[in-house]
Amino acid sequence: MAPAQAETAGEGLYPSLLGERMRQLSPRVRTLHERTGLQRYRGEVVAVRGRSGLARLCCWAARLPPDTAGAIEVEIEADARGERWVRRFGGHAMPSRLWAQDGWLCERLGLLRFAFALEVEHGAVRWRVRKVHALGIPLPLSWFDGVSAVESESESRYRYDVRAALPLAGLLVHYRGWLDVD
Repeated sequence: MAPAQAETAGEGLYPSLLGERMRQLSPRVRTLHERTGLQRYRGEVVAVRGRSGLARLCCWAARLPPDTAGAIEVEIEADARGERWVRRFGGHAMPSRLWAQDGWLCERLGLLRFAFALEVEHGAVRWRVRKVHALGIPLPLSWFDGVSAVESESESRYRYDVRAALPLAGLLVHYRGWLDVD
């Protein structure tokens, strides 16, 4: 699906955080993160959700997706304050808000607030958890060693791979797939 109201800007959220490293990103990853305004993308996803009671509770708190395989729609609205993402896995919406703070990418996802360091490797962006708060209470960073996110390009498609696992809860969710980004 072609982006709606496509604009290109040099100082969106990712350009402000990555600076010169933006040039190292693969073309579709860079394109997705350089645009401002309202963008809509379609693609495919496979999501697997953890089965434990604690995993289900954590998924509810963060509004993580259910088990699904099929279409995904992603809406990104980028402005000077940051970005609002709404990922639609069938009938399930997973909204989040992203902004820059202290050189980190911050994301509010349900009852949680994360701070990520962004690393660029081989054209891909890797998100590394640096801080987590639940309802404003800091949580031990070691709990989040099993959380990872990678944005890359393969076969001329923007690709994503997100995995979240916690001690005691096990797998919360693992979702991956692609989006059409032109």
